[in-house]
Amino acid sequence: MLPGPSCLPVIGQSSSRRAGVIGMIAAALTTLPGLGAGTLWDNSETAYGEVAREILLTGDPVVMHFNGAPWFVQPPLYFWAAALLAKLVGMSALALRLPAAFATIAMGAIVGLCAGRLANSRVAIFASVILSTSLMQAVLGRLAIMDAMLDLAVTLTILALFVSFRNGRERYWYAAWIAAALGFITKGPVALVIPFLVVGAWVLWERRCGGTIVVPTLRARIVGALLFFGIAAPWFALIAHACGLGALSELLGHYTVGRYLGTIENQNGPVWYYVPAVILGFFPWSAFLVPSLISGRQAMKMRADASPGEQFNRLCLAWAIVPFAFFSLAQTKLPNYIALEFPALAFLTALWLDEAVDRDDRRALLGWAGLVPVTIGAMGIAIGVFARRNRLLGDMQAVLGDLTMLGLLFLTGSIICMIFLSLKRSAELGPLALAATSLGAMLVIALIEPHVEHFKPIPTLARVIERDREPGDTVAIWGVAGANALVFYTRPPVAQFSPPFEARDVRARICEATRLLLVTSPGRASLVASYDRRRRMLAAFGKDALYLYDGPPCRKF
Repeated sequence: MLPGPSCLPVIGQSSSRRAGVIGMIAAALTTLPGLGAGTLWDNSETAYGEVAREILLTGDPVVMHFNGAPWFVQPPLYFWAAALLAKLVGMSALALRLPAAFATIAMGAIVGLCAGRLANSRVAIFASVILSTSLMQAVLGRLAIMDAMLDLAVTLTILALFVSFRNGRERYWYAAWIAAALGFITKGPVALVIPFLVVGAWVLWERRCGGTIVVPTLRARIVGALLFFGIAAPWFALIAHACGLGALSELLGHYTVGRYLGTIENQNGPVWYYVPAVILGFFPWSAFLVPSLISGRQAMKMRADASPGEQFNRLCLAWAIVPFAFFSLAQTKLPNYIALEFPALAFLTALWLDEAVDRDDRRALLGWAGLVPVTIGAMGIAIGVFARRNRLLGDMQAVLGDLTMLGLLFLTGSIICMIFLSLKRSAELGPLALAATSLGAMLVIALIEPHVEHFKPIPTLARVIERDREPGDTVAIWGVAGANALVFYTRPPVAQFSPPFEARDVRARICEATRLLLVTSPGRASLVASYDRRRRMLAAFGKDALYLYDGPPCRKF
């Protein structure tokens, strides 16, 4: 629980801005170095990158397209931003990843600013660097996906609603609806559902404690709703006009409600799925989550005269619990869904560290910090077992040195952190040492990325396709990973084959195409005859190969 007002003065605006700048710099250091290095990762990066690319190819910013066909999976804001940046700086991994990086940098600044207004400068700095240097936050800021933009919109909505309900300032109420609308056209209704579940739980909690909640006026509620619909509704209306209500049904029904109530693309998991996701995603700060949450339970005390800091503590507890429960009950699960609660975890962790340093509780600080090297060792063992079971030991040799460097870096940083924590005069430097270690680790990861290009055969094979392609050629992929990447690195459309009629469809393509460029494995290619057509292997990369079928027409089959 936050100390009382006499112990915890609200810091000035200059100190608050300083914490925001520190958070922004930390986030920039974890996201920007090497951001454009290497090729996009399949499956999501190449799929979303292709949707952004096809905005430029089709000249249609309203109807999203993938592989030359209308695509009704996600709203357009990320794709608009990525397409705009690609138009300005060229279509590249850097342009497609910059929207996420910018959102992550803004998030670091906002957490520092907010914590600075409600706590002391040390809490503000701790919170901003903890969030910016947590593993999942940094990774999401380096990927060409829309989750970082969604997380920023959700954070802004929750914080603005908190201020509005606490002091009645209407401009924050309006800001919340604007942020929610931007989140809505980034990833759909989740941008509205999560903030109102979190803030709704907090409001009920405050009322139960006898706290004062300032309800917006009827005029403010109407204006807020008009702001939301004025921003969020036009694109949906244009889609319905251009493609019919079926497009909205697929977007909001199948890929939103259906994603929660059912399993999409085999992305399921047990109810405890997000426990390891939080532990790994919030690393290295997950070592301090247990004491932080235990300390935060004191905010549950019924106090009508709670300070703003105590009220915000209760909000953060609701923010940590509600999304975790919400996504745990969903049938479709992905690790990145849970990242939108990380700002709350960062604030709670910063608060506990600040209190432990003030109390000179070195036993607790050293005990929980000691979990960092233990976690590193466990992760190393898990990686080794995974590689052995999946026969990847040979493939891992290319990055083994980099992974070893990464482990040694965290081990050294955690030891330095523990040394600082063991001394009263330097205890507050311990978390900053761990943050610096995490920053260094992200730089190592940026260096590792080009070394894993040999795990990505499709970009190399796609370059051969683009080199040898002739007008009228058909491009296809069969039975190997990377279909989205092949679409992105060539030109749509790309034919894809799937059970149960894949072999028959492949035969039909071989015979119908003037020339067929087929990416598949040599084993699969040998299963299908060429039917008197000429078949040549143009290139091979790892276990995949590119075949050209041309020559005389097929014989009957």
